[in-house]
Amino acid sequence: MKKFLTLILFLVSFLTTYAQQQPGVEMADALRSSGKIYVVIAVITIIFIGLAIYLFSIDRRLRKIEKEK
Repeated sequence: MKKFLTLILFLVSFLTTYAQQQPGVEMADALRSSGKIYVVIAVITIIFIGLAIYLFSIDRRLRKIEKEK
């Protein structure tokens, strides 16, 4: 039974990797060719940095409140 489950697991993993082999994404190719992909990466980076700063500021506030109690 254990060998059968292992065989099924390997077969499923090979099928999923085979199914993912598709030609490139048209939108990504268009953004890359026009150079706009760097703008997208910059915006995503700015959003993540903003979220990190926001989370650290909330953490500092919570520590301050916990120390008061």
